[in-house]
Amino acid sequence: MKVLFATSEARPLVKTGGLADVSGALPAALREIGVDCRLLLPGYHAVIAGAGNQREIARLNDLPGFGEVRLLEARMPDTDVPVYIIDYPWHYQRDGGPYQDASGHDYPDNAWRFALLSRIAALLATPLSPLEWRPDVLHCNDWQTGLAPAYRHFIGGGAPTLMTIHNLAYQGIFPPDLVGPLGLPASSFQVEGVEYYGNLSFLKAGLYYADWISTVSPTYAEEIQTSPLGMGMEGLLASRRDRLTGILNGIDMADWNPSSDLHLPCEYSARAPSGKKRCKLALQQDLNLEIDNDTPLVGVISRLTYQKGIDWIVAIAERLVADGAQLAILGKGEAAIEQACLALAARHPGRVASVIGYDEGLSHRIEAGSDIFLMPSRFEPCGLNQMYSQRYGAVPVVFATGGLKDTVEDGVTGFVFTEPSVDGLWRAVQRALSLYHDKPAWRRLMQAGMQKDFSWEASANQYTWLYQLLVLAH
Repeated sequence: MKVLFATSEARPLVKTGGLADVSGALPAALREIGVDCRLLLPGYHAVIAGAGNQREIARLNDLPGFGEVRLLEARMPDTDVPVYIIDYPWHYQRDGGPYQDASGHDYPDNAWRFALLSRIAALLATPLSPLEWRPDVLHCNDWQTGLAPAYRHFIGGGAPTLMTIHNLAYQGIFPPDLVGPLGLPASSFQVEGVEYYGNLSFLKAGLYYADWISTVSPTYAEEIQTSPLGMGMEGLLASRRDRLTGILNGIDMADWNPSSDLHLPCEYSARAPSGKKRCKLALQQDLNLEIDNDTPLVGVISRLTYQKGIDWIVAIAERLVADGAQLAILGKGEAAIEQACLALAARHPGRVASVIGYDEGLSHRIEAGSDIFLMPSRFEPCGLNQMYSQRYGAVPVVFATGGLKDTVEDGVTGFVFTEPSVDGLWRAVQRALSLYHDKPAWRRLMQAGMQKDFSWEASANQYTWLYQLLVLAH
């Protein structure tokens, strides 16, 4: 089985969110079970600098709207996963991130930048490909590759396409006058096509023209077929429910392993958990929190946005402190929420710590040092931190949505609340704080979570089954 995995980011080369984690881990897991999976990535600065053993394998001169495009072959760092890199400096060699400039504004030519990614993905999956290696399946991910199934459809012939939704909230919406210049026929701009409320939607194109659709948890696959989580796409998704599958993401069990984590001051495990106390004391010291092993330490690692329910956390913070808990927050996001988190820390020195930004090492230390982990997302396609926290014995408190509902068992490995409100979160936190003082019961809860298998193997096997189904049906 040969699979071309088209994506706009992949860890460790380039990352803005969970898509990069999936793109870095799933292809490697697929190759371990015998799938010849290869990545396709834009040639950002970080990709060109970080991918090893680069060599040119093709030059493309006949893509309308683009000049000469070089295609490079390389290897992902620390793995044997081949990666094809689109070397087109005009679009990708920029000082900002993959999607935004240094000031946080979307690049005005994003439609062209990711149309090029989609067009080359489609080309490599057809008989027109300049490469000898041809995929049996083209696996596209999120709106940035959403035009690929449409391009492949209009080229005719070639591999079947799978479109994976990592977050339906990001839809790649652009003006309708780009349909023709981007190489799509005028007939595609209709409800049964790429049109979305009068605009062109890259994601809508992928969802309509792909042979199959997947998303990153079974519950999210159900939720997006109705409003509000369908984000305006619920009608299309419901009409394609017979070709819509939810496959839960995994996590990197080697990178996120408290018994071998180099970011931690000491090791621990479900069988030998005593080192977690040392990690907690070290975290309290690092964040200038009061040193007290008996105080429940509540951790938060998140984008600081409305979607993630951080406003609910801010709303209960005073009650948390009054009940004797500590709060450690790491993240960045909306300016008003960032300021609210900083204000909490200023009002409660020694009890609340807020670090604005992203720090990989600190994120590992917060997971290891926390007793309780808050992740009250209003919606969450899959989520990873609730799995990391269970692995590290930081008991999660989550809202019953998407992958959070699929990975946390209420009263068994964590606490799940069903009322989407401040009070709903607070009641779940109260349950956690109450059980925390029952040490034998708390230890059972911790160890149940630490013993769960969140590896990518199960996900890779499900994707392989789906690839086989697509090839047989094509």
